[in-house]
Amino acid sequence: MGNERQARLADRIRVLIAERLEKGLRDPRLGFVTITDVRVTGDLQHASVFYTVLGTEEERAGTAEALKSATGMLRSDVGKKLGVRLTPTLEFIPDAIPENADHIAALLREARERDEAVAGLASTASYAGDADPYVKPREADDQ
Repeated sequence: MGNERQARLADRIRVLIAERLEKGLRDPRLGFVTITDVRVTGDLQHASVFYTVLGTEEERAGTAEALKSATGMLRSDVGKKLGVRLTPTLEFIPDAIPENADHIAALLREARERDEAVAGLASTASYAGDADPYVKPREADDQ
């Protein structure tokens, strides 16, 4: 039952923060942010908010600073709309999903290129010995 409450609270916090960011924070450093996940501790006192930012490294750093400076305002906004006795503290953590996805895509591309190179070598290769190296049983008429 506790896990259900954690999940519901985390989902509600994710929606509230996303809605608030969609309306805007009046901070020019804030880039195009997507809230990817929220995890709430078992005692419901702390929420880790994972986010991604579309843009350059400078835009990501600016967004991180903007979210850090707006944490108190976002927490009070979430607290008013949650209706719980204690509002969890918020911690914004950049999500590494895009970087991991790019890395995995690069690895898959490299594997595909290597497979194509091996297939090219195999198409022009010839057998080192006979085409069928396995010994066959002798025919009855050979005896």
